[in-house]
Amino acid sequence: MTDPSQQLPPGWIAQWDETHQRYLFIDQNTNQSQWEPPSFAGQDASAPAPTASGHHSKRRQYAAGQTQAYYGDSGVVHPPAPGDIPGNAAAGSFFTPAGGDQAPPQQQSQFYNPSTIGQGPGVFAAGGFVAPAQPSSYQQQQPQVGALTDQFSQMGLQGGYGQKQFALHTINLVGAFLNPQELVAPPPEIRLPPGACVSQEATANADYTYQRCTMNAIPTTNSLLNKTKLPFGLILTPHRSLKEGDPAVPVVTDQIIARCRRCRTYINPYVTFIDGGARWKCCMCNVSNEVPQMFDWDQAANVPGDRWKRAELNHGAVEFVAPTEYMVRPPQPPVYVFLLDVSQHGVASGMLATATRTILESLDRLPNADNRTKVAIIGFDTALHFFCVPPGSAESTLLVVSDLDDVFLPKPTDLLINLTEARAGLEALLGRLSDMFADSHSVGSALGPALQAGFKLISSIGGKLIVCTATLPTLGSGALKPREDPKVFGTSKESSLLQAADSFYKTFAIECSRSQVSVDMFLFSAQYQDVATLSCLPHYTAGNTFFYPAFNAARSEDAIKFAHEFGEILASPICLEAVIRVRASRGLRMSSFHGNFFVRSTDLLSLPAVPLDQSYAIEVQIEENITSPFVVFQTAVLHTTSDGERRIRVVTTAYPTTSNISEVYASADQVAIATLLSNKAVERSISSKLEDARDALVNKMVDILTTYKNTMTSSGGGASAALSIADNLKFLPLLTLGLLKHVGFHGLLV
Repeated sequence: MTDPSQQLPPGWIAQWDETHQRYLFIDQNTNQSQWEPPSFAGQDASAPAPTASGHHSKRRQYAAGQTQAYYGDSGVVHPPAPGDIPGNAAAGSFFTPAGGDQAPPQQQSQFYNPSTIGQGPGVFAAGGFVAPAQPSSYQQQQPQVGALTDQFSQMGLQGGYGQKQFALHTINLVGAFLNPQELVAPPPEIRLPPGACVSQEATANADYTYQRCTMNAIPTTNSLLNKTKLPFGLILTPHRSLKEGDPAVPVVTDQIIARCRRCRTYINPYVTFIDGGARWKCCMCNVSNEVPQMFDWDQAANVPGDRWKRAELNHGAVEFVAPTEYMVRPPQPPVYVFLLDVSQHGVASGMLATATRTILESLDRLPNADNRTKVAIIGFDTALHFFCVPPGSAESTLLVVSDLDDVFLPKPTDLLINLTEARAGLEALLGRLSDMFADSHSVGSALGPALQAGFKLISSIGGKLIVCTATLPTLGSGALKPREDPKVFGTSKESSLLQAADSFYKTFAIECSRSQVSVDMFLFSAQYQDVATLSCLPHYTAGNTFFYPAFNAARSEDAIKFAHEFGEILASPICLEAVIRVRASRGLRMSSFHGNFFVRSTDLLSLPAVPLDQSYAIEVQIEENITSPFVVFQTAVLHTTSDGERRIRVVTTAYPTTSNISEVYASADQVAIATLLSNKAVERSISSKLEDARDALVNKMVDILTTYKNTMTSSGGGASAALSIADNLKFLPLLTLGLLKHVGFHGLLV
C-alpha cells in the first residue's frame, strides 16, 4: 500500500493509529491534527487507510439514515442532536458500527459528541472516524457548542459542561404572606448532569404527578441525609387521571421489551448504548445487555425504524403491551358484585334507594368497551338475598339463603350476569329493589357471610366487591360488638380502638388478594361503626373506604355527596390484577411501604385493582455511599386494563446526587414531604397512640426548622426571632399544622 506521507504537503506527516485503524495527519508547524488528508493548494487528496487484518465485525447492521448515531472515543453511542442530520443523508444506506466498509465521504453524517470536545479533531460517524467539517480548534466549534447549550438547557442542564447548581433562598416565616395557590406549583426542577440522558426530550423524566421524591437532589451519604432531618421517600400515583391538556402515556405496541438480565430494569432514557449500539448498559446495576434484534425495526410499516424515536427512550412514563409470557391466564373482564344492606337501617336512612339509583344511572359509565363486564347484586340483612337475572329477560328471581354458617350459592348460573346481555332485567331490578324491602323490619347484618358469598361467586375470575352497609355486622362470620369506650380516650389503650377487633377481615382480605378480588367499603351508620376493623378489607385489597356518619338521604348534601363519590368509583377506569415493583440505583433500598395493597414479598406489591388517583408512599434508605452523578428510580406496574389488555406501565425518574447540604434543602419537595409524613403518622397512630403520632409530626417539624437555622443561616448559633426556612419549604409548617387539625389526628370526639 502506498505510504500517504509521500502525497502530503510540506510540513505534514502521517501517523498510523492502531486503535482506530486509520492514519492521523499532523501539521508539524501548528501541531494541528486531523483525520482527513490535507490537500495541495486547495485540491482534495485522499489516502486510503489500510484494512486491519483478520478484523470481522459481528455487530448487527441497521440503517444509518434511520439511527443517526454518533460515537466518541469510548465507543458509547449517543443520539443525534436536532439539526445535525445533513439533508443529503442516504436514508436507505446500511452500515456496521465500528467496523465494515466505510461509506463515501459525501454520505457520512458528521455528529459531535459533547464528551469529545477538546479531546481530538475527529468524531466517530456512521462509517468510522471522519474529519470535522471545520478545523478542530475549540474556537471554531462554538456554533456546535451553542447548539448543545440550547439542547441541554431544555433538560435543566447548563452548557453541557457542568451541572447547574441549585439556588437556596431563605425566608423568614414570621409575618410572611403565603399564597395557597403556590401549593399546586411544580416542585423544584430536576437538574441532571450532562450526558445523563440519551434523549433531548423534556419528557425523559416522568412528570412529578406520576412519581415524585421528597428531594430532587439525592444526598450521597446517609450521614448527610440524617444531618438535614428531611425524610427520604417516593410518592407514587401510577394510575392518575388526565386533566385537560395532559398528554396520554405513550403505548409501545410492538411487544419488544428490553430488560436488564440481572436487575430486570426496563430500558429507559438513562441507559447507555455501547459496542456500536449493539448492547446497552443498565443505569441501575451497570450490566451490559443485548439490544433486541427487532428494536430498530418498525413493525407497523415493515421498514427500519429510528431507535431514537422509540417511546421508551424519550418518555419517563410509558406503557408496554405485554406479551403472553407476562400472563398466567387470559386477561380478566371487569366484574362488579354489589353487596347492599337491605336491613331496616339501610332502608330508613335512604342509603339503599340512593345506592340503587346511582347504580342504575351509572350502568352506561361502567367500563364495558368489549362487552365482557359482569355484574351481580346480593342483598343482606339477617339472611342473604341473591337476585337471578336470565339473559334477555326483563324479569328477575329472588333466592334467599338463611344458612349463615355454611354459605353456598343457590344457583350456579345467572347470578353473575353479563351487563350487555342482561341489561333490561338489571335495569328493572334496580328500579324496584328499594321498594321490595320498604317494609323490612330486620335489624341484623350478616356482612361476613355476604362477603363470603360474593367471594365464592367471583374467586375464579377476580373483580370488585362493592359493599354498602348501614349497620355494624352482628351475625355470622365477622360479627362485631360496639367497643367504643370514652374512658380510654387519650390513654395508652386508645390505640387498641384503631386496630382490628376480629382477625376474620384481615384473613379474608389476604385471601381476596390472592384471588385478585378487591373490596370497596361504603360505611353508613347513625351509631357506632367499627371503621378500624372493616377498613382492613380495602387496605389489603387495594380498595377504598368511605365513611358517612349519621347519613340521612333526606339531607340533600348527604345524598349528593354519596351519589357523586359512588358514581365516580363505578365510572372510573381501573387496572386489574396488578403488581407493582420499585427499583432504584445501587446503594438505595425501599425500606417500607404505605398504602392500600398487600406486600407479597420484600418489594413486590400486590393490588387486585389500582383505583384512579390512588397514591402510595415508599420510604427509601441509603445503604451505601453513592458515587454516581445521578440515581434512577423506576416503578413498574403490570396490570390488566378495563378493556382486557395486559400492559406494563413503567415510570422512570432520574435525580442528581449531591454532597452539598444546601442543594438538598433547595431541592426539597414540601408536598411530597407532607404526604410521606402523613402516611407515617397514620401508621404511628395505629401501632402506638394518637398523641405519639401528633408528637412525631411536631418533633419532625421542629428538627427541620432547627437544623436549617443552625446550618444554613448566619444566626444559627445565637438567639433570633426569625423563623427561617428555605423558600421551597415555606408551606411545610402550614401543611403540618393542617395535619394536626385533621379529624384523624386532633384527638377530639367526632
